[in-house]
Amino acid sequence: MTTTQGPRARPHPRIDALSVICSDLGRSVAFYRALGCDLPEPDGTGHLACDLGGVSLMLDSEEVLASFAPDEPVPQAPNRVTLAARCATPEAVDALHDELVPMGRGSLMAPFDAFWGQRYAVVLDPDGSSVDLYCDQPGAPVLQAPPT
Repeated sequence: MTTTQGPRARPHPRIDALSVICSDLGRSVAFYRALGCDLPEPDGTGHLACDLGGVSLMLDSEEVLASFAPDEPVPQAPNRVTLAARCATPEAVDALHDELVPMGRGSLMAPFDAFWGQRYAVVLDPDGSSVDLYCDQPGAPVLQAPPT
C-alpha cells in the first residue's frame, strides 16, 4: 500500500472488489461460473465471493442489499459498470457468447471483428448488466476503442 507525503500522511485506498447485485443468485452463479469465476454454492446468506487474481467478485442478492438500506430502492440495471472477460481466441469469443446468451438476458452485440483489432461481443448477465467478451485478433494492431 502506498502513502501520501506530508504531515497527515495516510494510506491510499485500493479498490479490491467488484459487487454485482443479483435478483436470482443461483442463476447469476451459473452465469459467472461460465466466465471462469470459481464461485461457491449459494449458502443462504445472499452473498458469495471469489478471487479474480487480487480483486474479488462479489455477488449479492437484492434482499441482502435491501437489508443495508431498507428505505432506499435497490439499483436496477442497466448500470454504468461493465465487466470484461478476455478470451483465448476469436473462436472462444464466439463460443462463450453463444453459451452465455441463454443463461443471461441475451446479446447486446453479437461477435464481430472490431476495427481496433479485437474480436468483440457484449452479453447481458441475468440482471441486465453488460459483460464484454474480447480477444486480440492475431496479427492485428490493437488500437484504442473510440470514446463513447
